[in-house]
Amino acid sequence: MLRRALAGTLDDSEMERLVSAFDQVGDIIVIRIPPSLYEKRRQIGLALLDNIKVASRVFCQRADVGGEYRTRELELVAGRGDTQTEYRENGCSYVVDVEKVFFTPRLSTERARVAGLARPREMILNMFAGAGMYSVQMARSVPCTIYDIDVNPHATRLSVHNARRNKIAGSIISVTDDAERFCGTMPGSFDRIVMSLPERAEQFLEAAVLAAANGATIHYYAHIHADRKQEAVRALAERFAEISPAAHRITAGRLVRAVGPRYYQVAVDVEISKG
Repeated sequence: MLRRALAGTLDDSEMERLVSAFDQVGDIIVIRIPPSLYEKRRQIGLALLDNIKVASRVFCQRADVGGEYRTRELELVAGRGDTQTEYRENGCSYVVDVEKVFFTPRLSTERARVAGLARPREMILNMFAGAGMYSVQMARSVPCTIYDIDVNPHATRLSVHNARRNKIAGSIISVTDDAERFCGTMPGSFDRIVMSLPERAEQFLEAAVLAAANGATIHYYAHIHADRKQEAVRALAERFAEISPAAHRITAGRLVRAVGPRYYQVAVDVEISKG
């Protein structure tokens, strides 16, 4: 769609350099623009607004996600407004900030899958909660208690707001804290743990196992290199066996998405045994 929209704006050489994929979050569009096309960022942004009528503003992502809060630097290139917007997913309504809090709409299917596995009266830990996307959907699915942990205070604020917005404020406890430190305060407490930090999951695994009750399920995410995508889940299962500090059984695994050439985000559901 973007290439069609820019047919009269960019020549063939520029089209070849264009990154055609972009994220739409509510009425915000976030796009990457290569340095060689940076001078045409406004034309690209205006073409998107012309073709996506529900969008009101376009931001250019200036750098990769990074830093302690896993955030990204954005530049407004077309339209008006800030980086906060309303977003709907799987029957839930959220306010998200695409610059101040990590968020990707590309995990909607995975969030729905995990929410469907939650069981009534579980104690659940969301170790890297962000704006509460996983937690709201789990709490909407079944009556449970969820601790939302994030080191980013902007994330905690949005998590609290989104719980109230979806009328489940009593089910989610939002805490601004380091996930590793928090796990040490509630050992053996949780029936289900979500570890949605694929780039640093290994660093926090021992803390997660400490917080897990006997028989708890950990939803563990990691980035895996594999020559073929069919090999990625097996590779993560083998890696988990090498690093796990406790006996375990992998009950499910799936390839969540490709994040680069022969580079995948993978999930495994792991039952922890402390017997």
